[in-house]
Amino acid sequence: MSDDACRADVWMWRARFFKTRSLAAKYLDEGKVRLTRGGSETRIDKCARPVKVGDRLVFAVGGRLIAVAVENLGERRGPPAEARELYSTLEAG
Repeated sequence: MSDDACRADVWMWRARFFKTRSLAAKYLDEGKVRLTRGGSETRIDKCARPVKVGDRLVFAVGGRLIAVAVENLGERRGPPAEARELYSTLEAG
């Protein structure tokens, strides 16, 4: 994958939305995440789909609707403070 993109499952794991990468992959493969890029909205149906800086993701985890904008791709799964730098929270809806 190029330097300007990251696999969706890796990014969601690095951003600490899931405890393991395999849980993130399963969630993505079930089509539970909506991706908005360049005004076009699609459903992510494969964990290998790339996410890029500027993409917007909407999904529900633990009964909460989460809407985020991808700010950074990250190099590793770091501490929570580092993970929060990977995204900014949006108003859902």
